[in-house]
Amino acid sequence: MKVLMLHGINHNMFGKRDPVQYGTITLAEIDASLQALGKELGVEVESFQTNAEGEMCERIHQAFLDGVDAVLINAGAWTHYSYGIRDALAILTCPIVELHMSNIHAREPFRHLSVFAEIVKGQICGFGVDSYLLALRAAVSAVQAAK
Repeated sequence: MKVLMLHGINHNMFGKRDPVQYGTITLAEIDASLQALGKELGVEVESFQTNAEGEMCERIHQAFLDGVDAVLINAGAWTHYSYGIRDALAILTCPIVELHMSNIHAREPFRHLSVFAEIVKGQICGFGVDSYLLALRAAVSAVQAAK
């Protein structure tokens, strides 16, 4: 099983950016945690991060062509306004799990809206790095249930 983890805008700054919301964990540490859990679950996890919206769309298109089994996405601020990324995600035929380290519903009002909500299998937020691990478990479960 192949799972693609998509990290959005500013996530390369985890560990430095707003430690109250995101802690001090780095993107590399998050990816290492996903790799470790993936190995435990017998799943290959590939991670991709970009600060360019078009590059994110291109990577989603490639995921479709590659036939990945599931996609995890923490799109950061793009979650709340990127219809381009939403439309790219809508092309996928595999389960998509949206995740956020912080509880987006307990933050600024603009963060309460996800333009992806209608097309994703589910959302996980507010559990820090555990949001990623919970999302991976949820995606694997969704793929297995569909078989």
